[in-house]
Amino acid sequence: MVYSLVSEFGATAISRAVAVSCDRVLQETAKRGLIDQKLLRKLVHISFGLAFMLCWPLFSNDRWASFYAALVPGVYMFRILVIELGIYKDEAIVKSLSRFGDYRKLHRGSLYYTATIMFASIIYWRTSPISIAAICNLCAGDGMADIVGRRFGGKKLPYNKNKSHAGSIAMASAGFLASIGYMWYFSSFGYMEGGWSKVVGFLVVSVITAVVESHPISTDLDDNLTIPLTSILVGNLVF
Repeated sequence: MVYSLVSEFGATAISRAVAVSCDRVLQETAKRGLIDQKLLRKLVHISFGLAFMLCWPLFSNDRWASFYAALVPGVYMFRILVIELGIYKDEAIVKSLSRFGDYRKLHRGSLYYTATIMFASIIYWRTSPISIAAICNLCAGDGMADIVGRRFGGKKLPYNKNKSHAGSIAMASAGFLASIGYMWYFSSFGYMEGGWSKVVGFLVVSVITAVVESHPISTDLDDNLTIPLTSILVGNLVF
């Protein structure tokens, strides 16, 4: 029992260190003027969830392992809450997560983001393709949509002038490629079976999620909410 607890908390500590290290590296890169604030925010958006998911094999097969893993995004979510409420100040988090460097703007999108990663860990965990689809489309898909859309998004979508063909294609592609990458990663540990049926399923989820993200309703509601919800709903139909 004691060994199990030590093992789980050790895995939690390593997972948090990996996720935080990605953030710190990006922060230092931004300080040196190598990337701008908007790119920093999106790179953090991409890296946190994907780096955290890489650490899932560190945890045991105990039924409570997913809850220990969920402490990593859970602690981050708690920090966002106390910062947004003005109880605690952390300029690094504000700069990396807020569009305008305002702690009052952290609340909605950042909470949806961390809550998705936390609940995907608890509910679906590493044995389900749904957790992979939700996190990969939220992190890799949404992150790359913004980065590519800003750079190559000259041609806008007819139904949403704030979104581009390039951004939507980038989102579907990045979410899909990240998903199949993690599918093979987890299947190599024996947590799930890879296969072409799942590859097709991930493609369907990523394409539909990209279409929903491009719709004006995602801007109104916050795409950090609509992307994981769509991934989970479609994932339950195709997997």
